[in-house]
Amino acid sequence: MKYKIEKNTVQETLILPLYSRKLCTELYPNLYRDETAVRLIDQIDYDFSEAEKNSRSLMQRFGALEVAMRQNDLAFEVQAYLKNHPCAAVVNLGCGLDNTGKACDNGSCKIYNLDFPDVIALRQQLLPAGERGQNIPCNLKDPAWFDKIDASGGAVFFASGVFYYFLTEQVRELVQGMADAFPGGVLVFDAANRTAVKMIAKTWLRTAKIKDVGAYFAVSDAPKEIGEWDSRLRVSSRGYMMGYNDLKDSSVSGFFRFLAKVGDNGMKMQIVKIGFGGKL
Repeated sequence: MKYKIEKNTVQETLILPLYSRKLCTELYPNLYRDETAVRLIDQIDYDFSEAEKNSRSLMQRFGALEVAMRQNDLAFEVQAYLKNHPCAAVVNLGCGLDNTGKACDNGSCKIYNLDFPDVIALRQQLLPAGERGQNIPCNLKDPAWFDKIDASGGAVFFASGVFYYFLTEQVRELVQGMADAFPGGVLVFDAANRTAVKMIAKTWLRTAKIKDVGAYFAVSDAPKEIGEWDSRLRVSSRGYMMGYNDLKDSSVSGFFRFLAKVGDNGMKMQIVKIGFGGKL
Protein backbone atom coordinates (compact mmCIF):
# COMPACT_ATOMS: atom_id res chain seq x y z
CA MET A 1 0.00 0.00 0.00
CA LYS A 2 1.29 3.46 -0.91
CA TYR A 3 1.45 6.31 1.60
CA LYS A 4 -0.40 9.36 0.21
CA ILE A 5 1.19 12.81 0.52
CA GLU A 6 -1.00 15.81 -0.24
CA LYS A 7 0.20 18.98 -1.99
CA ASN A 8 0.80 22.10 0.14
CA THR A 9 1.32 20.21 3.41
CA VAL A 10 4.28 20.09 5.81
CA GLN A 11 4.83 16.49 4.74
CA GLU A 12 5.27 17.67 1.15
CA THR A 13 8.37 19.66 2.20
CA LEU A 14 10.04 16.32 3.01
CA ILE A 15 9.37 14.91 -0.45
CA LEU A 16 11.61 17.24 -2.47
CA PRO A 17 14.84 16.55 -0.52
CA LEU A 18 13.98 12.84 -0.71
CA TYR A 19 13.48 13.08 -4.47
CA SER A 20 16.81 14.93 -4.76
CA ARG A 21 18.60 12.07 -3.01
CA LYS A 22 16.94 9.58 -5.36
CA LEU A 23 17.99 11.75 -8.33
CA CYS A 24 21.59 11.88 -7.02
CA THR A 25 21.64 8.09 -6.88
CA GLU A 26 20.59 7.90 -10.55
CA LEU A 27 22.82 10.72 -11.86
CA TYR A 28 25.99 10.06 -9.84
CA PRO A 29 25.97 6.33 -9.02
CA ASN A 30 29.75 6.16 -8.54
CA LEU A 31 29.69 9.03 -6.05
CA TYR A 32 26.50 8.48 -4.10
CA ARG A 33 23.98 5.75 -3.30
CA ASP A 34 20.81 6.17 -1.26
CA GLU A 35 18.79 3.00 -1.66
CA THR A 36 16.38 4.15 1.07
CA ALA A 37 15.39 7.22 -0.98
CA VAL A 38 14.83 5.06 -4.08
CA ARG A 39 12.67 2.64 -2.07
CA LEU A 40 10.64 5.35 -0.32
CA ILE A 41 9.82 7.20 -3.54
CA ASP A 42 8.23 3.94 -4.74
CA GLN A 43 6.20 3.71 -1.53
CA ILE A 44 4.76 7.23 -1.70
CA ASP A 45 1.61 8.23 -3.55
CA TYR A 46 2.47 11.74 -4.80
CA ASP A 47 2.45 13.58 -8.11
CA PHE A 48 6.17 13.73 -8.95
CA SER A 49 5.62 15.09 -12.48
CA GLU A 50 6.86 18.60 -11.64
CA ALA A 51 9.94 17.29 -9.84
CA GLU A 52 10.69 15.01 -12.79
CA LYS A 53 10.35 17.90 -15.23
CA ASN A 54 12.63 20.12 -13.11
CA SER A 55 15.19 17.34 -12.80
CA ARG A 56 16.10 17.78 -16.46
CA SER A 57 17.40 21.32 -15.91
CA LEU A 58 21.12 21.97 -15.54
CA MET A 59 20.88 23.75 -12.20
CA GLN A 60 18.60 21.09 -10.74
CA ARG A 61 21.20 18.48 -11.64
CA PHE A 62 23.92 20.56 -10.04
CA GLY A 63 21.68 20.96 -7.00
CA ALA A 64 21.42 17.17 -6.84
CA LEU A 65 25.22 16.97 -6.88
CA GLU A 66 25.31 19.44 -3.97
CA VAL A 67 22.90 17.23 -2.02
CA ALA A 68 24.99 14.12 -2.75
CA MET A 69 28.25 15.73 -1.64
CA ARG A 70 26.74 17.16 1.54
CA GLN A 71 25.31 13.79 2.62
CA ASN A 72 28.58 12.01 1.78
CA ASP A 73 30.63 14.54 3.75
CA LEU A 74 28.43 14.31 6.83
CA ALA A 75 28.47 10.49 6.66
CA PHE A 76 32.29 10.58 6.38
CA GLU A 77 32.54 12.62 9.60
CA VAL A 78 30.06 10.39 11.44
CA GLN A 79 31.99 7.27 10.44
CA ALA A 80 35.31 8.90 11.41
CA TYR A 81 33.95 9.59 14.91
CA LEU A 82 32.58 6.04 15.23
CA LYS A 83 36.03 4.57 14.57
CA ASN A 84 37.16 5.92 17.96
CA HIS A 85 33.76 5.79 19.69
CA PRO A 86 32.03 2.62 18.36
CA CYS A 87 29.19 2.75 20.91
CA ALA A 88 28.44 6.45 20.39
CA ALA A 89 25.06 8.09 19.87
CA VAL A 90 24.59 9.08 16.20
CA VAL A 91 22.09 11.95 16.16
CA ASN A 92 20.43 13.30 13.01
CA LEU A 93 19.17 16.83 13.81
CA GLY A 94 16.23 17.81 11.60
CA CYS A 95 16.21 14.36 10.02
CA GLY A 96 13.18 14.58 7.71
CA LEU A 97 13.17 11.29 5.79
CA ASP A 98 16.96 11.03 5.66
CA ASN A 99 18.47 7.68 6.70
CA THR A 100 22.14 8.68 6.99
CA GLY A 101 22.29 7.48 10.59
CA LYS A 102 21.28 3.96 9.55
CA ALA A 103 23.68 4.09 6.59
CA CYS A 104 26.52 4.74 9.07
CA ASP A 105 25.43 1.98 11.47
CA ASN A 106 28.45 0.00 12.70
CA GLY A 107 26.35 -2.56 14.59
CA SER A 108 26.95 -1.08 18.05
CA CYS A 109 26.11 2.63 17.90
CA LYS A 110 22.77 4.13 18.98
CA ILE A 111 20.83 6.01 16.28
CA TYR A 112 18.56 8.96 17.01
CA ASN A 113 16.46 10.89 14.48
CA LEU A 114 15.06 14.22 15.69
CA ASP A 115 12.48 16.49 14.04
CA PHE A 116 9.12 18.19 14.59
CA PRO A 117 6.28 15.91 15.78
CA ASP A 118 4.41 15.87 12.43
CA VAL A 119 7.62 14.93 10.61
CA ILE A 120 8.38 12.14 13.08
CA ALA A 121 4.79 10.88 12.73
CA LEU A 122 5.39 10.39 8.99
CA ARG A 123 8.82 8.94 9.62
CA GLN A 124 7.36 6.34 11.99
CA GLN A 125 5.16 5.16 9.10
CA LEU A 126 7.90 5.03 6.47
CA LEU A 127 11.13 4.59 8.47
CA PRO A 128 10.45 2.93 11.85
CA ALA A 129 13.41 3.36 14.21
CA GLY A 130 14.38 -0.30 14.56
CA GLU A 131 16.83 -1.86 16.99
CA ARG A 132 19.19 0.62 18.72
CA GLY A 133 17.21 3.47 17.17
CA GLN A 134 14.75 6.14 18.26
CA ASN A 135 12.67 8.66 16.31
CA ILE A 136 12.25 11.60 18.69
CA PRO A 137 9.65 14.37 18.15
CA CYS A 138 10.99 17.70 19.40
CA ASN A 139 11.87 21.31 18.66
CA LEU A 140 15.66 21.44 18.21
CA LYS A 141 15.74 24.92 19.73
CA ASP A 142 14.35 23.57 23.03
CA PRO A 143 17.15 21.76 24.92
CA ALA A 144 14.64 19.34 26.50
CA TRP A 145 15.75 16.77 23.89
CA PHE A 146 19.28 16.64 25.37
CA ASP A 147 18.04 14.31 28.13
CA LYS A 148 16.80 11.75 25.60
CA ILE A 149 20.27 11.08 24.15
CA ASP A 150 22.43 8.38 25.76
CA ALA A 151 25.90 9.83 25.18
CA SER A 152 27.69 7.46 27.58
CA GLY A 153 29.73 6.09 24.66
CA GLY A 154 30.24 9.50 23.03
CA ALA A 155 27.98 11.41 20.65
CA VAL A 156 28.21 12.66 17.07
CA PHE A 157 25.50 15.05 15.91
CA PHE A 158 24.91 16.07 12.31
CA ALA A 159 22.53 18.50 10.62
CA SER A 160 21.91 18.68 6.87
CA GLY A 161 20.44 21.92 5.49
CA VAL A 162 19.06 22.86 8.90
CA PHE A 163 20.87 25.86 10.38
CA TYR A 164 20.12 28.20 7.46
CA TYR A 165 16.68 28.55 9.07
CA PHE A 166 18.08 29.48 12.50
CA LEU A 167 19.03 32.93 13.73
CA THR A 168 22.74 33.21 14.53
CA GLU A 169 21.90 33.65 18.22
CA GLN A 170 19.82 30.45 18.17
CA VAL A 171 22.72 28.44 16.70
CA ARG A 172 25.09 29.87 19.31
CA GLU A 173 22.72 29.01 22.18
CA LEU A 174 22.25 25.49 20.85
CA VAL A 175 25.99 24.92 20.39
CA GLN A 176 26.85 26.24 23.86
CA GLY A 177 24.09 24.13 25.41
CA MET A 178 25.40 21.04 23.61
CA ALA A 179 28.94 21.79 24.82
CA ASP A 180 27.57 21.72 28.39
CA ALA A 181 25.56 18.53 27.89
CA PHE A 182 27.88 16.49 25.65
CA PRO A 183 31.57 17.05 26.48
CA GLY A 184 33.72 15.03 24.09
CA GLY A 185 30.96 15.00 21.48
CA VAL A 186 31.12 16.42 17.96
CA LEU A 187 28.63 18.43 15.89
CA VAL A 188 28.92 18.46 12.08
CA PHE A 189 26.77 20.57 9.73
CA ASP A 190 26.75 22.47 6.44
CA ALA A 191 26.99 26.25 6.33
CA ALA A 192 27.68 29.06 3.87
CA ASN A 193 28.45 32.78 3.79
CA ARG A 194 25.95 35.64 3.86
CA THR A 195 25.63 35.85 0.05
CA ALA A 196 24.78 32.16 -0.27
CA VAL A 197 22.34 32.23 2.66
CA LYS A 198 20.47 35.14 1.07
CA MET A 199 20.10 33.05 -2.10
CA ILE A 200 18.95 30.00 -0.14
CA ALA A 201 16.52 32.10 1.90
CA LYS A 202 15.02 34.06 -0.97
CA THR A 203 11.95 31.85 -1.46
CA TRP A 204 11.02 30.81 2.07
CA LEU A 205 11.63 34.23 3.61
CA ARG A 206 9.11 35.73 1.22
CA THR A 207 6.39 33.41 2.44
CA ALA A 208 7.42 33.88 6.08
CA LYS A 209 7.33 37.70 5.63
CA ILE A 210 10.72 38.02 7.34
CA LYS A 211 12.71 41.10 6.39
CA ASP A 212 15.95 40.74 8.35
CA VAL A 213 17.86 38.13 6.36
CA GLY A 214 21.06 39.33 8.04
CA ALA A 215 20.00 37.87 11.38
CA TYR A 216 20.06 34.34 9.97
CA PHE A 217 23.05 32.09 10.54
CA ALA A 218 25.84 32.46 8.01
CA VAL A 219 29.58 32.01 8.34
CA SER A 220 32.65 32.65 6.19
CA ASP A 221 35.57 31.76 8.50
CA ALA A 222 34.08 29.13 10.81
CA PRO A 223 37.13 28.48 13.05
CA LYS A 224 37.45 32.19 13.80
CA GLU A 225 33.79 33.23 13.95
CA ILE A 226 32.38 30.20 15.80
CA GLY A 227 35.55 29.67 17.82
CA GLU A 228 34.94 33.06 19.46
CA TRP A 229 31.60 31.90 20.88
CA ASP A 230 33.11 29.68 23.57
CA SER A 231 36.64 28.63 24.56
CA ARG A 232 35.58 24.95 24.77
CA LEU A 233 34.79 24.73 21.04
CA ARG A 234 37.33 23.19 18.66
CA VAL A 235 36.21 24.31 15.21
CA SER A 236 37.39 23.25 11.75
CA SER A 237 35.83 23.38 8.28
CA ARG A 238 36.26 21.98 4.77
CA GLY A 239 34.64 22.94 1.47
CA TYR A 240 31.60 20.75 1.05
CA MET A 241 31.66 20.36 -2.72
CA MET A 242 35.35 19.50 -3.13
CA GLY A 243 36.76 19.39 0.40
CA TYR A 244 36.20 15.63 0.62
CA ASN A 245 36.07 14.55 -3.04
CA ASP A 246 37.83 15.91 -6.14
CA LEU A 247 34.70 15.14 -8.26
CA LYS A 248 36.86 13.67 -11.00
CA ASP A 249 34.20 11.25 -12.09
CA SER A 250 32.76 10.75 -15.57
CA SER A 251 29.28 11.67 -14.28
CA VAL A 252 30.48 15.18 -13.32
CA SER A 253 31.14 17.68 -16.11
CA GLY A 254 34.00 20.18 -16.10
CA PHE A 255 31.40 22.94 -15.82
CA PHE A 256 29.96 21.37 -12.67
CA ARG A 257 33.46 21.09 -11.18
CA PHE A 258 33.92 24.81 -11.92
CA LEU A 259 30.59 25.60 -10.19
CA ALA A 260 31.66 23.42 -7.25
CA LYS A 261 34.84 25.50 -6.84
CA VAL A 262 32.79 28.70 -6.94
CA GLY A 263 30.50 27.25 -4.26
CA ASP A 264 33.36 26.27 -1.94
CA ASN A 265 35.52 29.34 -2.47
CA GLY A 266 33.11 32.14 -3.42
CA MET A 267 30.06 31.14 -1.37
CA LYS A 268 32.08 29.47 1.42
CA MET A 269 29.89 26.39 1.22
CA GLN A 270 31.49 24.26 3.91
CA ILE A 271 31.14 21.42 6.36
CA VAL A 272 31.77 22.76 9.85
CA LYS A 273 32.95 20.40 12.59
CA ILE A 274 32.78 21.46 16.24
CA GLY A 275 34.35 19.37 18.98
CA PHE A 276 33.01 19.99 22.48
CA GLY A 277 35.71 20.43 25.10
CA GLY A 278 38.38 18.31 23.51
CA LYS A 279 40.48 17.71 20.42
CA LEU A 280 38.76 17.09 17.10
